[in-house]
Amino acid sequence: MSKLKFQNLTGMHDVLPEDQIYFKRVQKVIEGVASYYSFEKIETPILESAEVFSKSVGEETDIVGKEMYTFRTKGGDLVCLRPEGTAPVMRSYIEHGMHNLPQPVKLWYTGPFFRYERPQAGRYRQFHQFGFEAIGEKNPSIDGQIIQMSYDVLKELGFKSIKIEVNSIGDSECRPYFKKILTSYLKSRKSSLCSDCQRRLKENPLRVLDCKEEKCQQVKASAPQIIDHLCESCHAHFKQVLEFLDELELPYTLNPYLVRGLDYYTKTVFEIVETSETGQSQGSLVGGGRYDSLAKLLGGRDTPACGSAGGIERIIGIMKEREMKTGQKQEEVQIFLAQLGQLAKRKSLKLFEEFRSAKIPVAESFSKDSLKSQLRTANKMGIKWVLIFGQKEALEDFITLRDMDTGIQKEIKLDKVVQEMKEKLQEAKDKKKK
Repeated sequence: MSKLKFQNLTGMHDVLPEDQIYFKRVQKVIEGVASYYSFEKIETPILESAEVFSKSVGEETDIVGKEMYTFRTKGGDLVCLRPEGTAPVMRSYIEHGMHNLPQPVKLWYTGPFFRYERPQAGRYRQFHQFGFEAIGEKNPSIDGQIIQMSYDVLKELGFKSIKIEVNSIGDSECRPYFKKILTSYLKSRKSSLCSDCQRRLKENPLRVLDCKEEKCQQVKASAPQIIDHLCESCHAHFKQVLEFLDELELPYTLNPYLVRGLDYYTKTVFEIVETSETGQSQGSLVGGGRYDSLAKLLGGRDTPACGSAGGIERIIGIMKEREMKTGQKQEEVQIFLAQLGQLAKRKSLKLFEEFRSAKIPVAESFSKDSLKSQLRTANKMGIKWVLIFGQKEALEDFITLRDMDTGIQKEIKLDKVVQEMKEKLQEAKDKKKK
């Protein structure tokens, strides 16, 4: 058969009608999780200034050095097709003065991205990603929430054999010292590294830990671990992140060599991977972390932030193989979960997940500590019931329920809260029908 005159360019692909149902399913689940956690959608242009990525992702990264589609416009501007979503979202945050909005600003997106790389199964030069970004909050509860949301998407789609790999890569206080230790170790084994990693050794030794080449894996296995060299602030932050993950009962493992190969990452980094029957990793489905230095790299003020992104084609490829099905209906929110103190925050995240599993919509403001401001938020939303969870309640395993119409309060045992609220919602629904 003779070759057709016009075909897809190498690495590009058509999303045919029979595949659209999978894209719609993934989109619906992403949107459902984002909506539940009060994330709002943002769309950034496909075309950006190339400097947005060279300054943030890093000029020496493979993305900028090898994979970006970069060209000059007729006016002489150096632009590129966006290779990832976090830097454009932060550019938009700075450009539109979103620091003046209540923080954190919670955003999500889906769309096409572009990287010039060797096409292989599940990887394309034009591909689709989704992402969650929480900007303007340094509390470790945000890290826990982003990880939980990323995990929720995959569980909602029917993935069963998944686990979270997590690490901390420190910040500008402790990372330079670790780089010296790592560089010294890698230099003594330079001849055992691949040619790319020999180059990375000069430019950014941390990226050697991200290499997938077999010979570099052997060198990496005995390398020093950054988690042993964190400063006090990074250590305390990471400890609290792990406490949140423990409270949420998420299946995570520490991966001391996980670094995520982008310059803007700080502190927490994670990947959610599919595992085989023997527990071996089969590849990353979602990844992300904290990027507290990104805003400043792009010319903005210091702004803490955390986010994640997942490859939709890779997820859909596995869904098609296993014929997974999903579906979720969003309902009006009538319950607000207010919390006070670190212990209550941790337990609130778990309680929030119990409500989500029961498909009961609940609003929250985990990053806020003031009860007054949380009640004000609930009042503005027209919330019927507020669940107040403070230090005393967390220690004694009960919660205080306030009826916002009457002001009447009562105490409920923690393990009875979900069921009692389910009954109240049903009573309200039945009353409305009459």
